[in-house]
Amino acid sequence: MRAFSLIGVNRQPGTVDTPRIKGVPQRFVRLIIASLSIGLTGCHEDRTTVAFGDAKRGIALIERNGCGTCHIIPGVEGADGLVGPPLTMMARRIYIAGVARNTPQNMTVWLQNPQAVVPGNAMPNMNLTQQDARDVTAYLYTLR
Repeated sequence: MRAFSLIGVNRQPGTVDTPRIKGVPQRFVRLIIASLSIGLTGCHEDRTTVAFGDAKRGIALIERNGCGTCHIIPGVEGADGLVGPPLTMMARRIYIAGVARNTPQNMTVWLQNPQAVVPGNAMPNMNLTQQDARDVTAYLYTLR
């Protein structure tokens, strides 16, 4: 598995932050960020509400897919895994996987295909539908 590290952020006025990842060409990082940003309504999006997902269904999907074997997830019984990062206060975080702004749309893309966002990372593709990913996202955004 290839390790990626955040080495800087490009902060130009009026643009989305573009992380620099050691070993990854900047054009590839911009392509990832652009693909994650499709459908965004703006940089100042309210991350506390996720109108397109069902948080109750999301927690059921988290339990059914065994997400707690790798993550600590508040509200999910037995979710005490230490492989991935804890998902506590997910709604307050700035980045997803250290490379994408934490927005509901970006989270949905990440959940559907994490290897497309950061190739070689430890998160497997869970084969979630877009609606499944939206529902999981809705639950994760209740974690404040």
